[in-house]
Amino acid sequence: MAGRYRVQLSFKAQRQLDALPKQDKKRIDARLLALGDNPRPHGVKKLQGKQGRYRIRVGNYRAIYSIHDAVLLVLVLEIVNRRDVYR
Repeated sequence: MAGRYRVQLSFKAQRQLDALPKQDKKRIDARLLALGDNPRPHGVKKLQGKQGRYRIRVGNYRAIYSIHDAVLLVLVLEIVNRRDVYR
């Protein structure tokens, strides 16, 4: 294994996470922290047309992130409700 990745949220993703209900926020936090151990978990989707971006599903929400293997970083770019993610 290459080592533990650092999970970092963009300013936008942090604002989106802070605006969510407490229960949803707790569940999403747990999934995002798990990306530190495995940034490409089962069920992850690589987004087409968005170079190097991935999506994980957490209930009705989607977390869009990029993986930087050279510096062991997972950068969470957005956390949005699934109905709004592709607009």
